[in-house]
Amino acid sequence: MGSKNKLKRFQENETFSNVIQPTREEVVGGFPLKAKWNTHFKNDNPIVLELGCGKGEYTVGLAKKFPNKNFIGIDIKGARFWKGAKEAIEGDLPNVCFIRTQIELVDHLFGTEEVSEIWITFPDPQIKYKRTKHRMTNTAFLERYKKVLKPEGTVNLKTDSEFMHGYTLGLLHGLGLEVLYANHDVYKNEGSPKEVLEIQTFYENQYLEKGKPITFIRFKVN
Repeated sequence: MGSKNKLKRFQENETFSNVIQPTREEVVGGFPLKAKWNTHFKNDNPIVLELGCGKGEYTVGLAKKFPNKNFIGIDIKGARFWKGAKEAIEGDLPNVCFIRTQIELVDHLFGTEEVSEIWITFPDPQIKYKRTKHRMTNTAFLERYKKVLKPEGTVNLKTDSEFMHGYTLGLLHGLGLEVLYANHDVYKNEGSPKEVLEIQTFYENQYLEKGKPITFIRFKVN
């Protein structure tokens, strides 16, 4: 993407009513919507997050399927989720919002038990050992999710990385956390939730063209 195109998207994001772009200091220092997201959406519907949302395919796709839930995509790269934000506005989806910030600040953005569900779609598996702290299902991240999720809340991991799939399953079993569903090839094995099969990301389509299996885990952290 050219720098001019990026700049144009950044400028458009500034005008979108469904995009919030706080500074790190504003998030850590007392984010005004923390524990008050019902005031933003003007309802008390369940809140679902897509962390590392990229172009926002799941944020928007799920919002279309479940109009009685609120969906928030979080990513530091605003030029990417510009696409989802624009689609949500043009599609008149009031239950969609995007936040441009670091994912590790999720527990500063949401109050205790404010979130009903989390989606992690095709994250960087951070395979090198020294990158373990950046894996989005490591113990530190799981603790952050636990803080914001309701007791019955779930986390969904959809990835093309067999490493990430295996690492997460092993960690969950080691911690004694409940795995509700696991599938190492969702398009070949039956039983995957419809939203796992019916919504595909930009990168997922590329992986499928290469014949890579797509894996999925749904689990609880409480």
